[in-house]
Amino acid sequence: MTGRGKYVVIGEGVRIGSNVAIGHHVVIHDGSVIGDHVRIHDHAVIGKLPMKAKRSATTAIDPSLPPTIIGDGCTIGTGSIIYRGAELARDVFVADLATVREKVAIGEETIVGRGVAIENACTVGVRCKLETGSYLCAYSALEDDVFIAPYVVTTNDNAMARGKHRFRSFKGVTVKRGGRAGAGAVILPGVVIHEEGAAAAGSVVTRDVEAKRIVAGVPARYLREVPREQWLEAPKREGEDA
Repeated sequence: MTGRGKYVVIGEGVRIGSNVAIGHHVVIHDGSVIGDHVRIHDHAVIGKLPMKAKRSATTAIDPSLPPTIIGDGCTIGTGSIIYRGAELARDVFVADLATVREKVAIGEETIVGRGVAIENACTVGVRCKLETGSYLCAYSALEDDVFIAPYVVTTNDNAMARGKHRFRSFKGVTVKRGGRAGAGAVILPGVVIHEEGAAAAGSVVTRDVEAKRIVAGVPARYLREVPREQWLEAPKREGEDA
């Protein structure tokens, strides 16, 4: 460990790799695993146990949650909270004031922006970008190379907290490889954005988005095809190098 700020609290059984810098007032809870070349900025909390409100519908206190794992090369921003049972792969960047809940797995080189909230039981693939203030609801899945613009909101409860039947039907959103959501889009429970599909800024997405199609509006409807030059594997034009 190469640096530790003032008033740092490190719990029992914590493992810390080489060349790790820890800022002031950081708390690392019992059993957490910190890889090599990690930067943890001031007031961050690693390995926090979840709390449960009496009326919480999706949070369960699980004493068997595995320790938090922070992979090599990760950056954890000021005031961010990474819960116990979360696992961040290599070179994940978590900006200031973000929250990553329990049972969340985040793939390599993904960026979690300032103030982003990732709720429990979500998976996020490699090279994703979740921009400032976006919200990923519980039980959601983002595949690789997904882009979520600022203040996108995802939802998982069609009953809006009314009726006991809703406990059987919580369903987050799924964004397949290369899917995108523009600033301020709202994505309703169970919606799937298929490969390279896109929801325009400010849209309310009430039904699945087909692959390589853009939807827009309230409710969102088909607008046009995703331009070929925006595909992850954009086809080469005649005369371009392979």
